[in-house]
Amino acid sequence: MAAGLIPARAQVKTPHGTMDSRPPLPLAEQIAAAQGWWREAGVDFVFRDKPQGWLAEPSAPTIAPATRPTKAPAPAAVAPPPPPAIGGDPASWPATLPDFHRWWLETPGLDPSGTHARVAPRGSQGAELAVMVPMPEPGDSDILLAGPQGRLVAAMIRSMGLEPEQAYLAAALPCHTALPDWSRLAADGMGAILRHHLSLAAPKRLLVLGKDVLSLLQHDPAQATPPGNEITIQGGKLSLLASYSPARLLENPRQQAGLWQRWLEWTDGKTP
Repeated sequence: MAAGLIPARAQVKTPHGTMDSRPPLPLAEQIAAAQGWWREAGVDFVFRDKPQGWLAEPSAPTIAPATRPTKAPAPAAVAPPPPPAIGGDPASWPATLPDFHRWWLETPGLDPSGTHARVAPRGSQGAELAVMVPMPEPGDSDILLAGPQGRLVAAMIRSMGLEPEQAYLAAALPCHTALPDWSRLAADGMGAILRHHLSLAAPKRLLVLGKDVLSLLQHDPAQATPPGNEITIQGGKLSLLASYSPARLLENPRQQAGLWQRWLEWTDGKTP
């Protein structure tokens, strides 16, 4: 042990032996002396086999969660009633073609957008050929198909050997509509209105220009329409030929030629 760390104690001889003449050191000095001894021996740290987290927060005592009262199940949501069909009750639809033309212009809910003027069909009942297009042209106001599309349709009718009064012109929608939702229109009953319209017009043949119009007449637009196809109108059969819309035909003369070839096959090269 290093000298001077712990003072030597003087001894006094007595008749009974020797004894220390100095009282014992205070506890603090004893501890300091012991620490100094270990330090002189080169011991700086104390090691333990089991690690101890000196900085770990003391864990809070686990408290069992309070029992919550059981909630009654929420009532089932009631689905809203379906929207009324376009045009209202079919029993109230017009029974004559002139009445239908007025009804087509005045009945609320028939036009999906309402941003353009409604335009009535034109022609007479029992025409040799009915031509149905998706909608009026953007500039139509008083006369249906009064623009470039109408001029194309009129040229087609003349090429087919028909006079203008022998054709009935109609649209699937009463006014021009930007991006109409044809699937929704079919689900809401617009197709039933078109079939009722055709039953009143009673044409001998039907030329549909626009695949979307076929979707309203319950025809799969993904399938080609062969010449001489028929649709059922109030129990009767109506011969039908379908092609692209007038707007698309104007952009593609080859499709115009294809329509003309199909027309010849449909009519066996004869006029109605």
